[in-house]
Amino acid sequence: MKYLITPILFLTVLSSMAQVRPSKGYVQYVNPFIGTGAVDKNSLSGSNFPGATTPFALIQLSPDTRDAPDDPGSGYDYNDKTIVGFSHTHLSGTGVADLCDVLLMPTNGELKLNPGRDSVKGSGYRSAFSHKQETAWPGYYQVMLQDYGINAELTSTPHVGMHRYTFTKSDQSHIVIDLDHSLDKKRGYWQCKIIAAEIKVVNKNTIEGYRIITGWASLRKVYFHAEFSKPFVTEVLADGSKRYPDVSVLNGTALKAALNFNTADKEQVTVKVALSAVSLENARLNMQTELPGWDFEQTSRQSADQWEKELSKIKVEGTLEQKQIFYTGLYHAFTQPNNIADVNGDYQATNFTIQNAPDKTHYSTFSLWDTYRAAHPLYTLIQPERTAGFINSMLRQYDTYGYLPIWQLWGEENYCMIGNHAIPVITDAILKSIPGIDVEKAYAAVKGSSLTDHPGSPFKAWEKFQYIPENVESQSVSVTLETAYDDWCVAMLAKHLGKTDDYDHFIKRSAYYKNLYNAQTGFFQGKKSDGKWLAPFNPLEYGGNGGNPYTEANAWQYFWYVPQNVPGLIELTGGEKAFTDKLDQFFTLENKPGDVNGNASGFIGQYAHGNEPSHHITYLYDYAGQPWKTQFYVSKVLNELYNNSSSGYSGNEDCGQMASWYIFSSMGFYPVNPANGIYAIGSPVLKQAAITLANGKTFNVAVTNGSKVNCYIQAVKLNGKAYNKTYITQNDIMNGGTLEFTMGAKPNKTWGIKPAEKPPIWGYNNN
Repeated sequence: MKYLITPILFLTVLSSMAQVRPSKGYVQYVNPFIGTGAVDKNSLSGSNFPGATTPFALIQLSPDTRDAPDDPGSGYDYNDKTIVGFSHTHLSGTGVADLCDVLLMPTNGELKLNPGRDSVKGSGYRSAFSHKQETAWPGYYQVMLQDYGINAELTSTPHVGMHRYTFTKSDQSHIVIDLDHSLDKKRGYWQCKIIAAEIKVVNKNTIEGYRIITGWASLRKVYFHAEFSKPFVTEVLADGSKRYPDVSVLNGTALKAALNFNTADKEQVTVKVALSAVSLENARLNMQTELPGWDFEQTSRQSADQWEKELSKIKVEGTLEQKQIFYTGLYHAFTQPNNIADVNGDYQATNFTIQNAPDKTHYSTFSLWDTYRAAHPLYTLIQPERTAGFINSMLRQYDTYGYLPIWQLWGEENYCMIGNHAIPVITDAILKSIPGIDVEKAYAAVKGSSLTDHPGSPFKAWEKFQYIPENVESQSVSVTLETAYDDWCVAMLAKHLGKTDDYDHFIKRSAYYKNLYNAQTGFFQGKKSDGKWLAPFNPLEYGGNGGNPYTEANAWQYFWYVPQNVPGLIELTGGEKAFTDKLDQFFTLENKPGDVNGNASGFIGQYAHGNEPSHHITYLYDYAGQPWKTQFYVSKVLNELYNNSSSGYSGNEDCGQMASWYIFSSMGFYPVNPANGIYAIGSPVLKQAAITLANGKTFNVAVTNGSKVNCYIQAVKLNGKAYNKTYITQNDIMNGGTLEFTMGAKPNKTWGIKPAEKPPIWGYNNN
């Protein structure tokens, strides 16, 4: 791969008006620009944002380069030439856009209240910018707005965004507030539309207001309270008058405003903006509690200190690039789920009532179709307290909505994607004995959600046909395979709790995947309710999010999705040789023109690392006696499909999942089945890693002679003893100790090939 940008350049070239980048600790390795934009037309990005946030926080204060953010979903594209402003909420790595609430933009000269055309200099209030005058690290973002000569700096607390604008001398300095900034075009079955909004001047240092908006989340309420360090002289509340006839209004109420100042050269105006999803009173309380003062540097340092604490939970050694990818990955994984509860614990429940969380946390942004695979297993290791908080938040949805989250945003279910993958997340946490979870209540939610029809999970049809017919629910093959896995999780949790009848019922359902296996084609294939196969059949044809049996993938990629019973899949395929032969074909079969859609990227043959259905497949050779091929392909993905540039991910980063794959795999192991306590061994790229566990112990990884060429395992030791298994267990990690790898340039085809050395179905000793 060739990159047009020296990866570290845009982190170290600072404006003279920026803070000094941290040179110590783990925050120094975080590059918030990774994943923010493709460097050329043949590469992709992660749809990440570069702005300021704190771990798992409500506020993500970041620049938007698009007036109506759509693609990328983060609102920022590294390739754009202009910035439209700075909004306070963002999604990280998603394929769909939303949020981007309460946009501010400092300007001077003639007042403009419309943003103008994307990437067009001098159009509206937007401004050109250069990456040479832009920098970011955890808790801090800075950019020079070239059209105005204004330096903008951003930092934040969990509920408050803090802006510092350094103006030029002018009696026409402005700060524009835009509540109309959002996605404005129809996207699938939904469209952003503002239902109500208000901007109110409280005094010459304070404004506040709200907007109620539809979108990916069906109805969001966003309240804000903003304070200014310098009194504004006058204000303009755009009302569609002759002076500003093209400015949007709603029932005569201003959606945009401008606060006007007289500024001296290099005079700094600081703005604090607190948000709440509950009320204006709570927005004020959030600011009073978290940020009563005006010390920008202290706030930025405190944010960086919070990140340092979280990042230090895994200490690694490797090349500079590897450490940048690793710690930026942790940063992206810890950006969400987001605590949407206010400082007093108030939050809006899924039934739109105001509830109170005793622990002052209620998490949302659950991209579960993505994150159950690796991000949530990672959280159980190094964020166990937050894992309990995540699950308790999910259980609150069950209380008010009737089933667990599928894809939850701003506390609301949006039904994006398929299955019900809160189930493996909860199962995994309980089996790992994460404290702070009401186990019986959690089991009732897991079981109840598995017996309740809801979009993407038609359980009545599941029980009746023992597969999902395509004429009953589109994406039927993917839904069948993923529901079978979820049912396996219910069964194993039932067994763990001694609920034998439930175990028998759900373990039977977990084998329904076999009913869509077509022995003649050798693939899982769609059927109608009459039992007839869908025809014609092309295993290379991609599906999207409807109208095809496969979700964002094709038949080749979904063939391998039986993580609950890989030995059973091997048997179904015809034995280990047939299985590895098919894997060999999978990794070498090229796509034909017209077969691939926008959901596919990061190809190695049919393997598509840019989307989640492929993420476990490199590890499947471990199960069939050829672990050296797992080592080869894992190393290839680590070294070729991640980098430290703006196009550092091979597809949407997806709320921490793409990053978590790297975090696990770079240390040498990965949870193929996220809920069975087993981690398949791959090919580590780091020299050392030390995971600090909540029980006070440390699990260490040490690698000798590793490199891009030396990707093959020659020998392994666990706690000083020779180790030939191609997996480790959850208990191995939690007991602490050291996993040692000796690597080489040629495969050791005697290591890890015996039946007892292959990953088993179950990794716990208690049942």
